[in-house]
Amino acid sequence: MSSQGQHRLEAQEQSDPTIGRLVADASRDVSSLVQYEIQLAKSELRVSVKNLGIGGALLAVAGFFGIMIIIFASITAAYFIAKIPGLDLAWAFLIVTGIYLLLAVILVLIGIRKLKAIKAPEQTISTAKEIPGALKGQHDKAGARPEAIAPKP
Repeated sequence: MSSQGQHRLEAQEQSDPTIGRLVADASRDVSSLVQYEIQLAKSELRVSVKNLGIGGALLAVAGFFGIMIIIFASITAAYFIAKIPGLDLAWAFLIVTGIYLLLAVILVLIGIRKLKAIKAPEQTISTAKEIPGALKGQHDKAGARPEAIAPKP
């Protein structure tokens, strides 16, 4: 074989990818892709965390202003109530305080009623109790029961 033929054969071997070269290239490409995806995720998360911090701070400031509004509105209401003839300013503030007390009692009663309405997840508990038996092979021969999975109306 001439040297030109040998060079052609070597060039052809280099241009024809072997399985090893294909696997190495694929591995390198996957590694690069994963690195780029991680970089993209980091940059997106930086923006999201920054927006989360700014949004949270703005909501906290708005909450503070909301509390200040309630305080000043209460004082204003007390002064308006005090304009009623024969009613002292102290009684006006006491009336406003009583209104807040009444609202607090109503909210507490509603909250207690809602908490008492909470029920244990009976279906989940019964299904969870069946798991050890199922793992030991002591399960229903019929298989899974749809009624144990589907929530009751």
